[in-house]
Amino acid sequence: MEILKEYVKLVRIHHYIKNLLVFAALGCSGQLFYVDKFMAALLGFIAFCLASSVVYIINDIRDREKDRFHPTKCNRPIASGKISSKSAWILGAALLFVSIFCNSMVFHPSSSILLALYMILNLAYSFGLKNKPLVDVAILASGFLFRVMYGAVITEVEISNWLYLTVIVLAFYFGLGKRRNELKRVSPEGETRKVLKYYSVGFLDKNMYMCLSLANAFYALWCMDTGTSSRYGVSLVFTVPIVLLITMKYSIDVEGDSDGDPVEVLLHDRLLLLLCFLYFSVMFVILYF
Repeated sequence: MEILKEYVKLVRIHHYIKNLLVFAALGCSGQLFYVDKFMAALLGFIAFCLASSVVYIINDIRDREKDRFHPTKCNRPIASGKISSKSAWILGAALLFVSIFCNSMVFHPSSSILLALYMILNLAYSFGLKNKPLVDVAILASGFLFRVMYGAVITEVEISNWLYLTVIVLAFYFGLGKRRNELKRVSPEGETRKVLKYYSVGFLDKNMYMCLSLANAFYALWCMDTGTSSRYGVSLVFTVPIVLLITMKYSIDVEGDSDGDPVEVLLHDRLLLLLCFLYFSVMFVILYF
């Protein structure tokens, strides 16, 4: 059981929550219960989960020596020696094969390109681009956008440009917030990300909240767009206050003791989870009833 737990840690299953964005386009289209489209989204979700795990595994293999001297990363399965690099490579190859197979089940040229671009960009991030200011945040943000675009392609659902803009600027907000808290946690003698020397808390704060303001504005514009209201009515505008509450609660967490990682912030705040559940419940009723 212990070794199984280490493999679960290695593939970062808790980060799979981000891959639920593959369902975003389908859910917002009102076609979630179309069996063929739902199965396509489900296969795409699995493909993206496994592809992201491959990226995490390669990153951990590459950084294993450095991680051994890090106060927390030394506990990672490969850095701690609980899983060998050889075993990790074998697991990564197997996951990649299954990911490609799942993607082939819903094959679309654009979906394959998006999945490949996601892996290439994230591997490039691990192999050096994470040390380039702004490029690092742009790659972090692109992962969220790729998930939404991938889901839209495999389910053959058109998605509003307002929603794309909402996802993009919100993803930048998450990335900047992650860097902000990493910067605030740096101790003078501690090892840290090289890229943090290019950032200041003031710069990150200003740009974080610019992105957050734009995200709320773009979401409100989607709710009030004539194309949206003609399909779903005007009721969607009543979800805007809930989204404002969610973003404000997230901001409180990011400005507190959080490490800034969106998944960790969400999973460790019950009120934030409750607000998200409320939002999705209201959206479900509006879109499907």
